[in-house]
Amino acid sequence: MKKTILAAAAALILSPAMGAFAQASTWTIDSAHSSASFEIRHMGVSNVRGAISNIKGSVVWDEKDLTKDSVVADLDATTVNTNMDARDKHLKSPDFFNVEKFPTIHFQSKKVTREGGKLVVWGDLTLAGVTKPVKLDVDGPVPPQKGMKGGLVSGFSASTVIKRADFGFGGKYAPPMLGDEVKITIDMEIDKQ
Repeated sequence: MKKTILAAAAALILSPAMGAFAQASTWTIDSAHSSASFEIRHMGVSNVRGAISNIKGSVVWDEKDLTKDSVVADLDATTVNTNMDARDKHLKSPDFFNVEKFPTIHFQSKKVTREGGKLVVWGDLTLAGVTKPVKLDVDGPVPPQKGMKGGLVSGFSASTVIKRADFGFGGKYAPPMLGDEVKITIDMEIDKQ
């Protein structure tokens, strides 16, 4: 019995991954391994999907005290890509993202809670100059592991559904031409600082 307890204690002490979230720690979003995707209904008959890359920001994480958790993320709206040049150019215009005036989509968390055993991040999303509250349902984070550069890495996915009308986004194109709901998923890899 004593040997079992000692072995378990040694394993916990020797494993840096086990203690990575044991206290508040700061993690940096890895832009090279993070992206956001979106999906919107077109003409009521099909879904159009796209992606946004070059995500930057940080995550403060404390596994034992959710009140200490926070996320700040900036997405580069100029990278919007739907695999169709003409549509991408239109999405970057003042009709939608207006990237010349608003090149960044910003998210700032307000609180983190737990629902049904999973994390939920509540915060403000600023899209094309309009800020509204959103709720992100989180899958993860995965247990930290040693990354390619030797430090600890982790990751998670967060998803939400926003209404275009709430942000005054693409107002010229009402349903059914473009659906009002936009599904968003953000996949982030984070590196411990």
